[in-house]
Amino acid sequence: MSMTTPTIRIQSTDFDLTAEIAGLTAGRKDIGAVVTFTGLCRDEQGALSALELEHYPGMAEAEMRRIGELAIERFSLIGLTAIHRFGKILPGENIVLVIAAATHRQAAFDGASFVMDFLKTSAPFWKKEHAADGQKGDWVSAKDTDDAARDKWR
Repeated sequence: MSMTTPTIRIQSTDFDLTAEIAGLTAGRKDIGAVVTFTGLCRDEQGALSALELEHYPGMAEAEMRRIGELAIERFSLIGLTAIHRFGKILPGENIVLVIAAATHRQAAFDGASFVMDFLKTSAPFWKKEHAADGQKGDWVSAKDTDDAARDKWR
């Protein structure tokens, strides 16, 4: 059983990638690889003014922690940070950050990819698009491609 505990946060404010990496790696000499993934809000060719992200408080954190613990065990990660934002996110702004640290690069790559594939499909977050033309936005539906990406890990 791993002694590594994932750092999990859900917050409305932005995160600082450099500070988060420094916090995960400070004073560590056992880390051989750090892989980061940052998900950004895209403007959909100018059609989107914002994404509104909602989550199920308590349950979202618990599911993110469960996913993080699975990744730590499966890929022998020695550090993991996962941050997901909520609220209104403008195009170009950060939505999600995953940092996976391991002794070797492939474990860090696989760990980060695993966490994102499960966050997209298993964590209780919902996205609503706000159109740039002011029309009422729609909730974003789940995609079969996201399920397929998750299922490759089973």
